[in-house]
Amino acid sequence: MSHDPAMAPPSESQQRRAWNIAIWIAQVIIAVFFLMSGASHLMMPLDKLVPMAPWAKDVSLPLVRFIGFAELLGGIGLLLPSLLRIRPQLSYWAAIGLSTIMVFAMVFHISRGEGAMIGIHIVLLLLAGFTAWGRKNKAIIPPRSA
Repeated sequence: MSHDPAMAPPSESQQRRAWNIAIWIAQVIIAVFFLMSGASHLMMPLDKLVPMAPWAKDVSLPLVRFIGFAELLGGIGLLLPSLLRIRPQLSYWAAIGLSTIMVFAMVFHISRGEGAMIGIHIVLLLLAGFTAWGRKNKAIIPPRSA
């Protein structure tokens, strides 16, 4: 009976590599989203922002800017520590923080009767949660050695 190597179960290193690739994909998708969203909430004039984010007219401008700042920092925090391998555990915490922002965003939109708006928030929450879980449990990025 011949043994087909293609049917062999993946090795531990192959599984770790697959997890790492999947987590990086999620990490980059949510980082790009939050970098773009954060930049627009932080820097765009209110009259240009309101057509894209109608809620912005109903809250204070400092709150809109704070949300943008938090989103921008979260997007940076998802990528830079992992890419540079300098305190890479910060990417885990950025994913937790962005998950928290998404929970608050869903509550906010539901309270305003904007239930249709939460679909993207759910997707981002799931991606951020997957990233946090994965970086904590499946594909931990070791810090750069000195």
